[in-house]
Amino acid sequence: MVCRRFWRRGAARCRAWLRLSWWIWLWGPLLASAQSGLTLPGRGHAEPADRARTDYAQVQLLAHAPQGVAAGRPLWLGLRIEHAPEWHTYWHNPGDSGLPIELNWTLPDGVQAGAIQWPTPRKFPLGDLANYGYDGTVLLPVPVTLPPSWQGASLPVQLHATWLICRRECVPEEATLRLELPAGGPIVQHAAEFEAAWAAAPRALPQARAELRVDEAGLHVRASGLPADWRGQALEFFPETANLIAPGAPWTQGWDGDAWRATLPFNPYRSETAARLAFVLARAEAGHGPAAAGVRLEADVQGAWPAVALPDAPAAAAETPVAPTGGTGPTTLGLTLALLGALAGGMILNLMPCVFPVLAIKVMAFQAHGADARAHRLGGLAYTAGVVLSFLALGGLLLALRSAGEAVGWGFQLQNPWVVAGLTVLFTFIALNLAGLFELKALVPSRLASLQLRNPVANDFLTGVLATAVASPCTAPFMGASLGLAVTLPAPAALAVFAALGLGMALPYLALSAWPGLAQRLPRPGPWMETFRQAMAFPMLAAAIWLLWVLGQQTGIHGAAGLLLWLLALAWVLWALGRRAWVLSALGVLALLALTWTVGPAVGREADGATPTAQHRSADDAWEPWSATRQAELLAAGRPVFVDFTAAWCVTCQVNKAAVLRDAAVLRDAEEAGIALLRADWTRRDPAITQELAKLGRSGVPVYVLHVPGRSPQVLTEVLSVAEVRAAFQAVRR
Repeated sequence: MVCRRFWRRGAARCRAWLRLSWWIWLWGPLLASAQSGLTLPGRGHAEPADRARTDYAQVQLLAHAPQGVAAGRPLWLGLRIEHAPEWHTYWHNPGDSGLPIELNWTLPDGVQAGAIQWPTPRKFPLGDLANYGYDGTVLLPVPVTLPPSWQGASLPVQLHATWLICRRECVPEEATLRLELPAGGPIVQHAAEFEAAWAAAPRALPQARAELRVDEAGLHVRASGLPADWRGQALEFFPETANLIAPGAPWTQGWDGDAWRATLPFNPYRSETAARLAFVLARAEAGHGPAAAGVRLEADVQGAWPAVALPDAPAAAAETPVAPTGGTGPTTLGLTLALLGALAGGMILNLMPCVFPVLAIKVMAFQAHGADARAHRLGGLAYTAGVVLSFLALGGLLLALRSAGEAVGWGFQLQNPWVVAGLTVLFTFIALNLAGLFELKALVPSRLASLQLRNPVANDFLTGVLATAVASPCTAPFMGASLGLAVTLPAPAALAVFAALGLGMALPYLALSAWPGLAQRLPRPGPWMETFRQAMAFPMLAAAIWLLWVLGQQTGIHGAAGLLLWLLALAWVLWALGRRAWVLSALGVLALLALTWTVGPAVGREADGATPTAQHRSADDAWEPWSATRQAELLAAGRPVFVDFTAAWCVTCQVNKAAVLRDAAVLRDAEEAGIALLRADWTRRDPAITQELAKLGRSGVPVYVLHVPGRSPQVLTEVLSVAEVRAAFQAVRR
């Protein structure tokens, strides 16, 4: 069509036009990409250059070597960021939200890159919040050291930079940049920019002194020896430790002669304390671009940091203080409230869905004593001992792991696929026994069987152990705040909280066993007992199916299918042993060994792999996976965030998800209020989620928290209702 229009002017002109069009199509994008540093879509990825353009910034990798690139001579690298108007990135303490810039270097062996020499930041207010960072153009210089043995014609440098850039909304960006620095002559093309960056860095003044003191009113600062031209002017305070103060909250400052004084409010949900604090003071300047150089000071903190109140905790634990670092520990009143909260939470734990399968075993053990009141009392005491000792063992192990640096919380044992697989086998074994497939006394030596008959309370004790193992992943009301506090207490006080939790769980059964009239109301023994016993196998099988589903979430379909085959072989062995078919039993044992050899390594490999959060995302499109970065992005953009801390092994979590969080009215309210829905999956160990739970004063799931910019986080109850969640969502719009 195009060529036909030109045909009247001659075929030669038409052919020339086509060649020009072809040349522009082929080479035009390449020339444009060379000018902008962008890669060509659909044509592969070009090699990273020394500069790149993103949606909201231009970045370039710079070098400064005034004496040339050689061992023992100063060498500096730097990332220059040119922000789009009204956009900013973050200092190493980003303030209320945000993430610091990260530089990851790839250098030859022996070449070391130092830390970023951060320029003095600015404060960026956003409503009741404030962030620390940079806008305009900023250069982040980094010193580089070459080993004495370094020799070469050039030094290859590669940098992968990541940053969060924000206005009202936030966007994560990244770039990979490269330089090839020739050895020999000096590199000084960007000397002025490096000099300006060094001049903008906070400096230490020999005559400057600081005093820091904390009390209930906040952090009190007194600084003297500051530049003379600062006197009488407003200053900004930038602590190098995050989460200590509330950057966006009102604060007071003033001058007392040549000394500057200020009182800054604490972050009410701070996760840090400091015995010594470094900070930067700078003049409070309006406008954009590089901030004037500040002064860096450091001083010991006098006084005791006030306790941090647990956010939105139940009344029984809301007044419990968290012991600050270096403090004297909890008060007697605080520990008493924690014990009462744990006792109440343990009692309510009996109503949690995850404990229901064990109730069948408890009922069987209870009716086995018939009308013997003494046996009932002994059984209740044995069951209580099993529960309390098991809670103490789990609590002690949890505290030991945390003191060793492991990021674990309540229910940590079911984050291990091997523990889940073992409990699945145990539940299946019990179910097959209740169903009458085999009798336990036929599988053990007569001496052990007679020992069990002489000590029937052993069954009650083991029932308590089993009940604890199954109930431990659940969190009941009053229990979350107490457990969150327990992991911050000294070991004896923490173990007392765990013991109170176990006593609360065992208390209803202990009270029933001590009730004299209960034995008279029990039905008389008869054929119904065998029917009841076999019927109780089905709740146990249901629990085994649940655990098998958890294992599938952790290891994939292959791990779950392998365990099913193993359970089938186990049932074969138990059936053959019950019939005293020794040859068939031996074949079953061989099958078990073969399956253990083949299935075990597969589960082990999966257990060391990636967490299932990235592999098994929610089928509900309204939810997206939680991450600290995503939460910070949304909050910095002024958007409310609702986080569901959950796990596949937490039955309460699954009940809440099905009955409340998938409710159409709840999802509609979230959409109308503009609330982002994030799901933090703790099925497998995730230190980031553990840390976030600790910030909320919790150590287990479920936890439901609503973050609204400018407000304190709102923690909902562990057992949700549609009315409660809708009320919280609708309050966001008011």
